[in-house]
Amino acid sequence: MIEGQSKLRMILLCFLILLTYQASAQNLDTLKHSISKILASKKAVVGISIIGNEGKDTLSLNGDRHFPLQSVFKFHIALATLSKIDKRQFSLSQKVRITKNELLPDLWSPLREENPNGGMFQISTLIQYAVSQSDNVACDALLRLIGGPKVVEEYMKNNNIKDIAIKLNEEDIQKKWDLMFENWTTPKAASEVLKKFYNNKNKLLSEKSYGFIWKTMKETQTGEERIRGLLPKNAIVAHKTGSSGTNKEGITEAVNDIGIVFLPNGKYFIISTFVSSSKESNETNEKIIAEITKVTYDYYKGSL
Repeated sequence: MIEGQSKLRMILLCFLILLTYQASAQNLDTLKHSISKILASKKAVVGISIIGNEGKDTLSLNGDRHFPLQSVFKFHIALATLSKIDKRQFSLSQKVRITKNELLPDLWSPLREENPNGGMFQISTLIQYAVSQSDNVACDALLRLIGGPKVVEEYMKNNNIKDIAIKLNEEDIQKKWDLMFENWTTPKAASEVLKKFYNNKNKLLSEKSYGFIWKTMKETQTGEERIRGLLPKNAIVAHKTGSSGTNKEGITEAVNDIGIVFLPNGKYFIISTFVSSSKESNETNEKIIAEITKVTYDYYKGSL
């Protein structure tokens, strides 16, 4: 009798799990439909990867397609730098010299504008400029410090992020339009990096480095009309943007934003959106990201 009751409970449990899975899949179909409506009339290729519900929900569109990273790779560079700091090869307070000759005039750089003669800068400061303000001079200074783009790519692949290539620094990328495609990732891989380093289950970062990078990501000042664009003003977002500009043919190859969006109850979802091969205006490209993030936010907030 007891054995029969045990089997019955097991059958009921399996049935409930199946019902929950089916309900979740149906709800994700609703979210996917909302995203499809946003993209229906857009002249662009859009890649999306969303991870929610504590990792139980995964949704993607063009999730395995290669998209140019552009400045999104500054997040990866920061992670590789912090890993070396955790191994005591450097320290956050250690100072790095940037000479006047390294303040290249054609690179976006608030650091250069504020320090026209160069100077000595703490590594923590360079990471903050590179990530929060997408500073290209600070980015390339970090790459020189840790050994170049190859070191960052190897660090990612050693941590099982396979769908990524980081070959060039900012100075080289901007020499020729097509070179941006040398640095690429997939939406799924971008979301996986966010998940892996935010969860930090394998202690990839020390407590100090973990706190520092996520504080810095929450302070990102670029691309305010992208992930943040349509969210409540008090919504907390940790994100990193990337942009290519538009070529003579009117094509924009990269309007990117990857990040973690926190819900009012402290839970969160991960979203990586890449807009490429776009004939739309920059305003429309950014709005695509904002609208996709908003319907995702509303979906998860509604399930609380």
